[in-house]
Amino acid sequence: MSAWVDFTGLKRAVRLERVLADYGITTLRRNRQDQYRGRCPIHGGEGRDAFHVNLAKQVFHCFACEAGGTVLDLVAALEGCGLREAALRLQRRYGMPLGLRQATPERQRVTEKTKMAPLGFRLRGIDPEHPYLRQRGIEAETAAVFGVGFYAGPGLLSGRVVIPIADEHGELVAYCGRSIDGREPRYRFPAGFAKSRALFNLHRAAALGDPGVVMVEGFFDCLQVHQAGIPSVVALMGAWLSAPQEQLLRQNFREIMLMLDGDQTGRRASAAIAARLAPAVSVRVIALEPGVQPDQLTSAQLRELCQRARRN
Repeated sequence: MSAWVDFTGLKRAVRLERVLADYGITTLRRNRQDQYRGRCPIHGGEGRDAFHVNLAKQVFHCFACEAGGTVLDLVAALEGCGLREAALRLQRRYGMPLGLRQATPERQRVTEKTKMAPLGFRLRGIDPEHPYLRQRGIEAETAAVFGVGFYAGPGLLSGRVVIPIADEHGELVAYCGRSIDGREPRYRFPAGFAKSRALFNLHRAAALGDPGVVMVEGFFDCLQVHQAGIPSVVALMGAWLSAPQEQLLRQNFREIMLMLDGDQTGRRASAAIAARLAPAVSVRVIALEPGVQPDQLTSAQLRELCQRARRN
């Protein structure tokens, strides 16, 4: 049964100050009545007064990482999940009635197919030959195909390797910036971007017409698999499969090979995702050695793993 969540009611029911306290965010300084400032808990505290909270309006904003929004956006940013999952976690934590009810097919279609707005700009001067990419084993040709490279221009992504993210139609909807010098966050997503509504590289993989696809966790895993000569590959941008992502997979592919990280999180996610997808598509799990990620393997190793999975 699919559930509809009353997001508006939830935001009224769960106060921002309560969530801040429960996450241990207690060092903010009062600036004026109902307004507080301090280090941002989302990106590791860069900027002494970057993180602003307005308890009267029940909103927050960080002027360093540009995160902001309501209590739902805060939980989603802190826990690295989508807004729907953040709502469900709040429900479980506080026992709040969220107005869950069985969704009609029409409501479900409207909810799951909400289109992300295309970006109104493109970053210029991206360098696909930066040494960081070579250190990660990414060839300049591969980086150029994906539009990935070092960005030295103005803005929040300056000094990072930027990764363009497109929706299923190939429309550019966001850039993610990867830190190359230890700065936090390691991956900076734009405020309001919902990872749960996209699969990285889906538009390229679907255009191939291949009934099968390899699914990995991260951007660099995806680049490495593509570079190994397996272009039908998508990335979750995490280790959790959302309902919209599941729908995108089912619409475009009949065979899924899961190649998630070899840690406990990846193994648990592989089992859970395989169980969810199995009724609708053919699923094969490629279990990596403990602690191993796909982007740490050679092209030959990646090809061998995929070929072995197809034979089994």
